[in-house]
Amino acid sequence: MKIQRVKGTRDLLPEDMAKRRYVFEKIREVFEAYGFKEILTPTFEYTKLFELRSGEEVVEQLYAFEDKGGRNIALRPDLTSSVARLFVNYFQTAPKPIRWYYIANMFRYEEPQSGRLREFWQAGVELIGSPNIEADAEVIALFIESYLNTGLREFTVNIGDRVILDEFAKMLGVEDDIGLMRLIDKKDKMSREDFTKSLREFGLGEEEIEKVFALIELKGKPDDVLPKAYELFESETAREELKKIEELFELLKAYGVENYALVDFGIARGFDYYTSIVFEAIAPNDLGIGSIGGGGRYDNLIEVFGGKPTPATGFAIGIERLIPILESKGLLPELKVGSDVFIVYIGNELEIKKKAIEITQMLRKAKIKAEYDIQRRKLSKALDYANSIGARVVVILGKRDLAEGNVTIRNMESGEQITIPIEKTVEEVKKML
Repeated sequence: MKIQRVKGTRDLLPEDMAKRRYVFEKIREVFEAYGFKEILTPTFEYTKLFELRSGEEVVEQLYAFEDKGGRNIALRPDLTSSVARLFVNYFQTAPKPIRWYYIANMFRYEEPQSGRLREFWQAGVELIGSPNIEADAEVIALFIESYLNTGLREFTVNIGDRVILDEFAKMLGVEDDIGLMRLIDKKDKMSREDFTKSLREFGLGEEEIEKVFALIELKGKPDDVLPKAYELFESETAREELKKIEELFELLKAYGVENYALVDFGIARGFDYYTSIVFEAIAPNDLGIGSIGGGGRYDNLIEVFGGKPTPATGFAIGIERLIPILESKGLLPELKVGSDVFIVYIGNELEIKKKAIEITQMLRKAKIKAEYDIQRRKLSKALDYANSIGARVVVILGKRDLAEGNVTIRNMESGEQITIPIEKTVEEVKKML
């Protein structure tokens, strides 16, 4: 019986892993430059943790099961809930703010498509303990710089606000504000006709529907959008929130990243726990990939999990979405996988095998990626194999070489060969590499 991989998962080959490691490290560089420290929580948690605040759609997509002890367990669909649980368990009295980051795999049972898998990786941060707009600006600037450090330039970070959407729902007389947010959040996945139909089914009249379209069309640079928003919203709560957004964009100018940020009052993000500023990154592409990451402020989540009221904000970058876009734009460098040096020995005597291993270890201790031939190939076959793995240098050890204390080093690109004393192997190999 041939067992296939599970739908919605991937086998990652050495070349794939090299690309992922490169992207992870580029993101990690920025995270740590901003003072964030790496954490990792368990792959599974009690299902209740995610049911409390993740949102209806995510709860429906949980990989949840009963373990052998009769406990209801779920694989993590995101890390924010786990981070909040960790904070409540151990860090409520720690100095604030807390700056944590993670790079980890998540699981959601949803229909696989371009950039969307059932097992997927995210790189994200959580900034816990500050209610101020400075924290939102810090996180959004970090979000933008993380993409920039991977080489991506064609993208925007669209910034919305859940308070504004709450006030909008009140203006329309809508009691189910969360339901309206979820509907607005899905607008980009529907045609205008289907979105209009959904709004009617939600219970909105033609006048209210026109106002919804007026809201979601409030998108662009703050100087263009915010004056129109002040005209649309009259409540003091909304106006105070708009002032915060004005300040946010001024702070982003200080970070030097304002050109990548837009106001977009038509985004809500899928999780119910967001309370104020929300944002997502969009990179134009022909791959059918939408948002490549997002986040926002969640000031009530820690309290839901039994902690003291604690403000927080954060984001997650979708690795399965980012890497294909970087590849399609030619932004990933050529990454070498495997050994740079291949050591071949001629003969079957124990002493020559031991010397081949010693030479291999010399190279490895000098931080040179090396392997020796454990298949006992003839020289011609060994050179063919060295070519197949992309080895740039071959070290050849024969009986006469061993007796004279020498090795032959072959440059696989030029075909040049030299014979040198064994003790000079590392020095000469470094020159060739």
